[in-house]
Amino acid sequence: MFSLRGCGLCVASSLTKNHLSLARFIGDSAAPLATNFDVVVIGGGHAGTEAAAAAARCGSRTLLLTHRVDTIGQMSCNPSFGGIGKGHLMREVDALDGLCSRICDQSGVHYRVLNRRKGPAVWGLRAQIDRKLYKQNMQKEILNTPLLAVQEGAVEDLILTDPEPEHAGKCRVSGVVLADGSTVHAESVVLTTGTFLRGVIVIGLETHPAGRLGDQPSIGLAQTLEKLGFVVGRLKTGTPPRIAKESVNFSILNKQTPDNPSIPFSFINETVWIKPEDQLPCYLTHTNPRVDEIVLENLHLNSHVKETTRGPRYCPSIESKVLRFPNRLHQVWLEPEGMDSDLIYPQGLSVTLPAELQEKMITCIKGLEKAKIIQPDKSSSVFTYFVSFILWSGYGVQYDYLDPRQITPSLETHLVQRLFLAGQINGTTGYEEAAAQGVIAGINASLRVKRKPPFVVSRTEGYIGVLIDDLTTLGTNEPYRMFTSRAEFRLSLRPDNADSRLTFRGYKEVGCVSQRRYERASWMKSSLEEGISVLKSIEFSSSKWKKLIPAASISIGKSLPLRALDVLKYEEVDMKLLAKAVPEPLKKYIKCRELAERLKIEATYESVLLHQQQEIKEVQQDEALQLPKDLDYLTLRDVSLSYEVREKLHFSRPETIGAASRIPGVTPAAIINLLRFVKTTQQRQMAMNELPKIDQSLCDTDRLEERQL
Repeated sequence: MFSLRGCGLCVASSLTKNHLSLARFIGDSAAPLATNFDVVVIGGGHAGTEAAAAAARCGSRTLLLTHRVDTIGQMSCNPSFGGIGKGHLMREVDALDGLCSRICDQSGVHYRVLNRRKGPAVWGLRAQIDRKLYKQNMQKEILNTPLLAVQEGAVEDLILTDPEPEHAGKCRVSGVVLADGSTVHAESVVLTTGTFLRGVIVIGLETHPAGRLGDQPSIGLAQTLEKLGFVVGRLKTGTPPRIAKESVNFSILNKQTPDNPSIPFSFINETVWIKPEDQLPCYLTHTNPRVDEIVLENLHLNSHVKETTRGPRYCPSIESKVLRFPNRLHQVWLEPEGMDSDLIYPQGLSVTLPAELQEKMITCIKGLEKAKIIQPDKSSSVFTYFVSFILWSGYGVQYDYLDPRQITPSLETHLVQRLFLAGQINGTTGYEEAAAQGVIAGINASLRVKRKPPFVVSRTEGYIGVLIDDLTTLGTNEPYRMFTSRAEFRLSLRPDNADSRLTFRGYKEVGCVSQRRYERASWMKSSLEEGISVLKSIEFSSSKWKKLIPAASISIGKSLPLRALDVLKYEEVDMKLLAKAVPEPLKKYIKCRELAERLKIEATYESVLLHQQQEIKEVQQDEALQLPKDLDYLTLRDVSLSYEVREKLHFSRPETIGAASRIPGVTPAAIINLLRFVKTTQQRQMAMNELPKIDQSLCDTDRLEERQL
């Protein structure tokens, strides 16, 4: 349950506290005290805000329920967005007109593209974010979204009714029950509970019920989900202490400056809000053997590490690093938390040791010799931290999640109709993974209300599809994080072309994309096609190209003429250099920086993409073979399957042959048998559909013969 707390409402500078205290509902179009909505979204984190905004963009009257309005858009852990794989997700969320990329472009303090040494298909857009600015901008966006209302409240239970006979599921959700006993009815409900389901905070040997520092956990809702029959697991994560900027000796550390120019996350932004020279630097330091000693000597004082609950593999605590990788130096990035913030976030130093040992460990690190941690006030019923050299100690969080194999690719649950799950409740970790699920859940919750087919992104179309397919077919027993290595077709699923892959679908199929974004994507698509056609049409001999562009490593021994597109493939050649050599007709393609860069990328991958597109078509053929949704795998007699395979299929309920083939333990032989079954079923159905036509044809023939007689 999300606890209703008397903490006061502090939403946006344009709204006064007096106004907020009088309003139970805060929104653009929902009337005060309304109790019926198309879509209700529970949770105001990164998944919840994206889900609520997406549902509203699709035309559904939407309510966002959160325990505190002033925490909407709060960055509970690291002050950064993006990275390798994660930046791809942000671009795809933006292509569907999501919020987080645009808000990051308005709130960043350090923008940088990671993985530049490799090809552009795996570049990772990343930015350090001003926590306060991001929260303010997100709240402003949410509170000014048409058809979206916001209410403070604690959700205790779900309102359940009889299932729709044409859909699978034991029951249907039709609303929620709040802590005060009131009800809100809805056609669809989206759960984005984050780490709040039976959440517990851990520091050393002490545990405190909380979803995050200062917020109560959700107990009633967790019990409801368990009673409904959902398979519940337990995961954990953690966060490092925050260090006062003035206590760090930056002069002896490695400095990292932002990119110039800064690359925005959003396709509709040409630049970010702040110039590179005004952005803040980051600094790099490392752990040392003394840090390892302190961790190993005090493992008996750390219940979080001793727990069997699985933590994040790719963002582990310093204790986990020391245990898994002994005798190594580990990076610690010192990242700013905001333009006017005195705090530094030590990325890579997540820790749950007792507060006094955290201070002892931190002061062993180069540049942090004078950093201090203030201990929590243990006499208080909740954590109270005194702001001094550090705002709060590092701590761990343990929480419930639902096995994601219990949801469909649209993020609707198998058990409860019209109930959608997004974010950490599905076993993922990270703001970007949550946002990606949120936008898909919000879109499909709205489509379900309108009784339209679900909007599904396949793993051949985007990293969002890879994320959801991995969750729904493989499940997870540790916090799931996105990487480029998870995508088979990453040369096609690049950050630069997310708009061409998803914006047109979002606009035409579901209406979640604005006219402005659609027109911008259409212009870019036509400009790229025209530019590539022009580049293919320009041909010179290799010797002439060498004279025009001496810097290019072109071999003059080639007898066949070279296209301008082929010359653009050389690493040292870009559109600016090419347009200088052949001003007409190429100079117009360098007026837009993004267009010029995308033409270069298209040229780079031209040959390999032809082969990959063929592979994608083969996978799409498997995905096109739909499995009946009402198939009872446990009692099915017309297909030869082992009981183990039947159990796996029954639990995951894959929607296509392709999805079934990716479930661990489902053998190739089982897939072949399923394929035969699907084709036989389709043939029978086609034959049945033809019978009425044949009968009608025979009747018409009989009537004709009668008239002739």
